[in-house]
Amino acid sequence: MSREMLLLVDALAREKNVAKDVVFGALEMALASATKKRIHDEADVWVTIDRNTGNYESFRRWQVVADSEYVNEFTQIPLSDAQKDDPDVEVGDYLEEALEPIDFGRIGAQAAKQVILQKIRDAEREQILADFLERKEHIVSGTIKRMERGNAIVEAGKIEALLPRDQMIPKENLRVGDRVKAYLLRIDRGARGPQIILSRTAPEFIIRLFEIEVPEIEDGLMELKACARDPGLRAKIAVKSNDPRVDPIGTCVGMRGTRVTAVRNEIGGENIDIVLWSADPAQFVIGALSPAEVSSIVVDEDRHAMDVVVDEDNLAIAIGRSGQNVRLASELTGWTINLMTQEESEKRSEAESAATRLLFMEKLDIDEELADLLIEEGFSTLEEVAYVPLAEMLEIEGLDEDIVNELRNRARNVLLTEAIAAEEQLEQVAEDLLNLEGMDKEMAAKLAGHGIKTRDDLAELAVDELTDITGMEEEKAKAMILKAREHWFE
Repeated sequence: MSREMLLLVDALAREKNVAKDVVFGALEMALASATKKRIHDEADVWVTIDRNTGNYESFRRWQVVADSEYVNEFTQIPLSDAQKDDPDVEVGDYLEEALEPIDFGRIGAQAAKQVILQKIRDAEREQILADFLERKEHIVSGTIKRMERGNAIVEAGKIEALLPRDQMIPKENLRVGDRVKAYLLRIDRGARGPQIILSRTAPEFIIRLFEIEVPEIEDGLMELKACARDPGLRAKIAVKSNDPRVDPIGTCVGMRGTRVTAVRNEIGGENIDIVLWSADPAQFVIGALSPAEVSSIVVDEDRHAMDVVVDEDNLAIAIGRSGQNVRLASELTGWTINLMTQEESEKRSEAESAATRLLFMEKLDIDEELADLLIEEGFSTLEEVAYVPLAEMLEIEGLDEDIVNELRNRARNVLLTEAIAAEEQLEQVAEDLLNLEGMDKEMAAKLAGHGIKTRDDLAELAVDELTDITGMEEEKAKAMILKAREHWFE
């Protein structure tokens, strides 16, 4: 059989365009599977084929386990029995036994054939996929071969790919036989072999389409930094020039709009706003909100948010239909954008100043005039008063060294007192609350101050109650309450 086996391996490898090792591996699995049917389905059997002669050997093995853990006679052997033949054997070792080559018969040969064909089909599919991925093609072009439960099966050369219904552009009516382009979203490696999953809604699809239409991107003269989409309706892309002679927006638009029109036609006429990327987050957000004009902007690094002020005429444009414009701008830049009018901005500023004024007057025991002076100079917290360099505070007109030192000492004393009080509050907090994911000592102390001292206390809160206590955003508060309730459903 050895010569016939080598000829079989050679023929299959050539016919299916797979490596000989893959065919040898499939044969070994098939022979092992057929051998097991003669012994027991649970037996641990493997076969090795000599790659040069075609001769093969079959083995069966048992794992040595402690006597108390012995449960399967077909794959295990108790330590006490194993040591009768080999006193040095230990738990975890394997005992092997060579098997006589057996005549597989008609049923065994049929089973072997099925295993071999299945393994070769899998290897063939893997090889085609590997060849495809080697070309580094992010855009797949093909024809819709059939529709399955709303999903499209796309044939691209020798490969078949899946375009799920939720990855199609809304209101897009694709039919069998249509030519289609899509973005290679991921590879699913399931029981039936690898499957390519496509998407026409992914932001990366637009980026790759522009890379095809704009050769300056491949040449490195410019780059696409980000993309945000409302598939089928509108998209925003951020572009950056690496060469001062290249206008990135004009380059993407193309002569008489040919380039951007080619991309739009491929995605069902989706509107595309091309904005200039900037390393300055505020400038980037201003560009991303176009066509709306921004009056002023305040950056909050801690919350990773921006308060953007626009006049009444621009507010509707900045928000966009159903909040589309501001949502896409937020996705594109990665910043939370809070839009407001000049009047709303002034009201918020006045409210914040009033709260800060009250804090300074109460905690530092100073009059309204001195509190307003500190606010005008940009002070908004007790920490700033306590730790801003002495030289900077002495530059403030109307403050001498004695007043500055007194203010700093009072601020530090208040902060120390509050820190001690927070530590005392933390001593009352249960471990299950302190160890909750997303919880920190500062937040736990705030909660304890309102009588929330256990995980169950937090779990019973409403979202608005938690936001009022901590000042956190609604989504974050909702997530924390759900996390606190998890153990109720375990």
